[in-house]
Amino acid sequence: MRVAILGCGYVGLELGRQLTEAGHDVVGVRRSEAGIAAIEDAGFDAVRADVTDASSLSAVPDVDAVVFAASSGGGDAEQARAVYVDGLRTVIDHFGGRASVPDRLVYTSSTGVHGDHDGDWVDSTTPVEPATPKAAVLAEAERVALDAPRTYGMDGTVARLAGLYGPDRYRLSRYLDGPVTEGYLNLLHRDDAAGAIRWLLTADACREQVVQLVDDEPVSKWAFADWLADQCGRDPPPKRTTAERLADDDLSERARRRLLTSKRCANDRLVTTGYEFTYPTYRDGYRAAIESRLA
Repeated sequence: MRVAILGCGYVGLELGRQLTEAGHDVVGVRRSEAGIAAIEDAGFDAVRADVTDASSLSAVPDVDAVVFAASSGGGDAEQARAVYVDGLRTVIDHFGGRASVPDRLVYTSSTGVHGDHDGDWVDSTTPVEPATPKAAVLAEAERVALDAPRTYGMDGTVARLAGLYGPDRYRLSRYLDGPVTEGYLNLLHRDDAAGAIRWLLTADACREQVVQLVDDEPVSKWAFADWLADQCGRDPPPKRTTAERLADDDLSERARRRLLTSKRCANDRLVTTGYEFTYPTYRDGYRAAIESRLA
């Protein structure tokens, strides 16, 4: 199988490595020279192109599957729409218009589309209630990813990622030093984010479906911080309630909305496909970082 990874960044590079090791042909697509160099260093083919520029996509060879993992670079809702909605449509129309049309499209979304559920469980079938303009854009892009590919005979899958952590993204000091505000963490190690997408492609799973990529155990931030402190031989960090944090004068509107979107994300649909996590919980995934800190 030949796979194009559009927006081959933190997860995409690991996905490319895993697919290559499994004997598949991979081409990573980035906009910058630094991005191209990172793909080449990871050991697979690189093409410089932009998902918002159809003409540049002509440099990408014919493939069997496309993974859309492009980022808006942390911009506002308008910038997000240009990449996640307009860029996604551009990609679908471009590859759908080729003589050799890909069989699959996997679009990487975010569990942030769920909005607030007051700490209750949500899964792949729970209606989304985006609480921010950017989350609303992501929800719209999910609909595009499921519907638009059908026009060209492609199958779309939405891979809805939880909070990523892993190499260079453990953020230990944030929880060891505090203060830590209450709420839930829905986590996913980078290697499992890549592994689950690889599984969806190679196991031919979840065509035309939404599947949540999140580990087995959502955890309260306070419980996680206390566990991490214990593992590192530190005193528990100071804690704050949501109400206390909301009263802070320096709180941005974006941070305020995030504080008010509490939920626990379930991975039932992914697990029923047969995927086995490398890091089923945060206890497994943070072990290497803790050992490195204590060394």
